[in-house]
Amino acid sequence: MAGASSVGVIGKGITIRGSLSGGGDLVIEGQVEGQVALKNHLTIESGGRVQATVKAADLTVHGTAEGDIEASGRVHLSSTARVSGDVKAAQVVLEDGAVFNGTIEMDVKLPDVLQER
Repeated sequence: MAGASSVGVIGKGITIRGSLSGGGDLVIEGQVEGQVALKNHLTIESGGRVQATVKAADLTVHGTAEGDIEASGRVHLSSTARVSGDVKAAQVVLEDGAVFNGTIEMDVKLPDVLQER
């Protein structure tokens, strides 16, 4: 498929301990412990479990994530997500049913009218 970005998959039953980094998209169906740094999209599937500091462009969580999360774009916690840790992102979406324990920091630029007060 010409032009398709590469997608890595950490399958069910696989546990990785250490640091992961890369430029493609990554789907985690298994378990990752340590640090994850991606330039693109990270997806944690419903059976996936991440105990790590996560930095990515975008993150979608259907499973479990424990640790601080930083995204330059969007963090999406689906209705099946279980997340514990602080989230810093430009945009955060929390669906009904998602369980979240931590803080959310969004870098929101206020309009000039509001900043002058």
